Amino acid sequence: MSYQPPSDLLDRYADVVINFALNSGEGVKPGEVVQLRVPEVAKPMLVALRRAVLKACAHPLVFFTPDDFSREFFELANDDQLSFFAEKYHRGTVDQIDHTVVIIAETDKQELTGIPTAKIMAAQKAMKPYMDWRRAKESAGDYTWTLAMYGTQVMADEVDMSLEDYWGEIIKACYLDEERPAAKWQALYTDLYATKDKLDALPIEKLHVEAADTDLWVQVGADRKWLGGSGRNIPSFELFISPDWRGTSGRIQFTEPLYRYGSLIKGAYLEFENGLVTKATAEEGEELLREMIAVENADKVGEFSLTDRRFSRITKFMGLTLYDENVGGQNGNTHVAVGAAYRDSYTGDPASVTEEQWAEMGYNNSAVHTDIVATSNRVVTAHLTDGSTQVIYRDGEFQV
Repeated sequence: MSYQPPSDLLDRYADVVINFALNSGEGVKPGEVVQLRVPEVAKPMLVALRRAVLKACAHPLVFFTPDDFSREFFELANDDQLSFFAEKYHRGTVDQIDHTVVIIAETDKQELTGIPTAKIMAAQKAMKPYMDWRRAKESAGDYTWTLAMYGTQVMADEVDMSLEDYWGEIIKACYLDEERPAAKWQALYTDLYATKDKLDALPIEKLHVEAADTDLWVQVGADRKWLGGSGRNIPSFELFISPDWRGTSGRIQFTEPLYRYGSLIKGAYLEFENGLVTKATAEEGEELLREMIAVENADKVGEFSLTDRRFSRITKFMGLTLYDENVGGQNGNTHVAVGAAYRDSYTGDPASVTEEQWAEMGYNNSAVHTDIVATSNRVVTAHLTDGSTQVIYRDGEFQV
């Protein structure tokens, strides 16, 4: 019989998601509306999440999606259907919800294999207004979201683990082996915030990343702050910043595989000049990588991230960006996202900034955001505004 996570474990998991991750570590409040987006295979998690929302005296809004349901849409949809956007429906949804929980649980990682990437990206691009509305509401402090994973046999098989062992990694990473996991997260974030505050205190102009086949320069930009520990993802151990995309130059070799649109990309390598990707290669999936970067503004950096191995409880490749971008292991990790920037990296009030001002500050705006991860040992040196330098990351650990 296949492994099934016990109900008390899922209740602890749901408690972390609902009563910690949302509202930036404070949990939901009575009367708030929580959108729960959960696939069919993860129904036990939906039951636990709805229970937690109800116990918090909030209102669950359930989006329960069938498994293996996407392929036929892309096979049958014409161009008009691919680009259709239900404006009134999505506008009303954004106006109504205070939080969103998305549970990732896959039953067929290759479901979209063979579907033209252009079709998938057309449908994704059509949803950009919805994403923009959510982002504006988040910037105003009126909306939060989080992602979490529900392990399936397919996901475990993909990385050569038993389902029980795969769930063992989820349990370890999310502190679900603790009686009060939310309290452990609070303690971890206290340490994470201390490091973040030290990084924010440094007047960093540029970051220089050096590793095997990597020599990358990232211009931080004015009025930036580091982010992390917001509860956006469970688990999350990273500290990241949305830099001024125009100052990215050099090259970076990524080491971790990336699943995207039902296909696999291995050994991705990017070169940048004047902020733009000028070369993109991969050992496997190179055509897909290039198609992804060809999407409007997906050839620019939206995020630069570092994970300290001392913070992360993730040590194995899980085949899912949510976990793989937070891996600790021997060397920690660096990940770079091409595509949309996080506007809450701005030190001022994001709600007061116009689109023209975002562009002037070098915040990238795109319909996509793709994280690519490197776990090779690296040194990250901060070049400060006074001309001095300081190593901020070495051997998988922050040095601040």
